[in-house]
This record gives sequence, structure tokens and C-alpha cells, in this order.
Amino acid sequence: MLQRLLNHTQALSPTEKGMGIMALAMLLIPGMDAIAKLLAPELSPAQIGCLRFIMQTLLLLGLMRNDHTGMRIGAVLGPLMLAGLWIGAALVFLFWGLIHLPLANNIAIFFVEPLILMLMSAWFLGEKVSRHQYGAVFVGLAGALIVIRPNWQAYGWVTVLPLLAATFYAAHMATLRHLSGQITALAAQFWSGVFACLFLALAMLLAEPFGIAQLEWRPNVLDQWPLLVIMGVLSALAFGLINAAMRLAPASLLAPFQYLEIISATALGYLLFGDYPDAITWLGTAIILGSGFYLFQRERRVRKRLAEAGIEPR
Repeated sequence: MLQRLLNHTQALSPTEKGMGIMALAMLLIPGMDAIAKLLAPELSPAQIGCLRFIMQTLLLLGLMRNDHTGMRIGAVLGPLMLAGLWIGAALVFLFWGLIHLPLANNIAIFFVEPLILMLMSAWFLGEKVSRHQYGAVFVGLAGALIVIRPNWQAYGWVTVLPLLAATFYAAHMATLRHLSGQITALAAQFWSGVFACLFLALAMLLAEPFGIAQLEWRPNVLDQWPLLVIMGVLSALAFGLINAAMRLAPASLLAPFQYLEIISATALGYLLFGDYPDAITWLGTAIILGSGFYLFQRERRVRKRLAEAGIEPR
């Protein structure tokens, strides 16, 4: 049976292999969020984010040896620092939300990120957006409101935390998109992680006199090292798989696979925390996923038509 599986894998095209690798990466990512939720009673959101980036950076350091653009970052230092600031803020809000919200609900609201990214790409990067795309964005945001409303009644204002996380993560992705062609995806991920770690460490240092719970450093870190190591390994593995998938298949084809996260998020939320989304949350999630998938499919068709006409897509 194993031999047949190996033979089948060898028969796959590079694009099919890339799709399989991307699917695996997306199923792994909620594992990091589940670990962050397990760590939340013991460590602050900023502390979890900072330690995750330390682990991720150390594990990605080995891959950077083969990246010839990774050490020449002088020309893109400013955008990389901004990318680090945005992703650091995104994780703080995401992990803060995980303290209060079920895992799947938190991720469902966070899934508005591709919609926000499309708006940012149009407004700040000058990418053309059709009325159909704007319509899909507003439908997706309406889906987010459907998810948020019952959660707001149950959990209060903390329901907006994953929405803020999605906004900062979209800013991070828009900044990396701006860097496309100037530095490799691996180098961008590595250096934005380094700067995120530095920004979060500075935030904790500056916030110490004010006693801000979300930015405090708690001393019982060593007691949590097994979970922190697992989170770092999962983070490096997931981004390594994404990087490998991007080399094998077009990004527009791989993008919809990120919605597989809801599967493992729901399963982990149920197995580890006994949480299961209600019908209204599922409805809102379906609307968000449907609008995002429509955007991905439309972008793919546009790029295909441009390629057939001999025009290089932006």
C-alpha cells in the first residue's frame, strides 16, 4: 500500500504536488492557534507572539543559508520593519481573542483578511478592482457581521479582536506584496519575523510600568517550553511548506486552500476545548468563505485571460 502511494505521488504534476503541500500547511496552521489558546492562561498574548517568532526565526535560519537575497535587505529595510510591526500586532490581537473566543469562531472572523487585503491592494498598491470584487467584499463583511453578532452577545467587545488581527495581517500581506520581486518570500517571512519579535519585546518593555496584561512578561516561561517548541516547529514547518508549494504552483491557485483551516480549527476546538460553532456562526462562515472563494476564482480567470493574450499580470 505504501509503495502504491509513493507511485501515485511520483505521478503527480508539480502543480498537483503544490496543491497537496499547501493543503497540508493549511491544516497545520490552526494547531499553532490551539497551542496559543492552551498557553493563554499562563502567558500574555504579546509574550506568546514574541516567543513564537523567536522559535520560528531560529528554525528558519537554516533555510536562509541558501537564500542569496536574504542578507541584502538594506534597500527594503523600511517595508520589512513595517511588515514585522503589522504581523506582530496581528498575532497579539489574534491570541488575545483566543483567550475569550472559541478557536473556530476566532478563525471564522479572521477569515475576512483576504477581503480586507483586496481593498488595501486597491487603495494603496493601485491594483484594479471591479465592481464584482467590491460586491464580494461587502458580502463577505456582511458574513463577518453575522458571525460577530451572536458572539458579541455572548462574549462582548472582544469579538472585534480577530477582526483587528485580520486588518493588521492584511496590512502585513499588502506590504509583502509590495516587496514582491525585490526579496524572496522566505527572506521576507524570516526578516518580518525578526522585526516582529523585536517590536513585541520593545512593547513589553515599555508597557511594564503600566501593568498592561496583554503586553506583560510573565516569569513562568520555562514551565511552558514543550508547547512553545511545538508551536515554533509547527510555525516553521507550515511556512516552509507554503514556500515549497509556492515554488510548484501559482499563488492564485493555492490561495483558496487557506480555507481548509476551518476544518482543523473546528476539530481542534471540539477535541481540546469542547467548543463547536452554532448554526449562525456556520452561516456567517459560509458567506465569508464563499465570497473569498469567488474573489480567488475571479482573479484566476482574469490572470488566465491575460496570460493567453500575452499580457504579464500584475
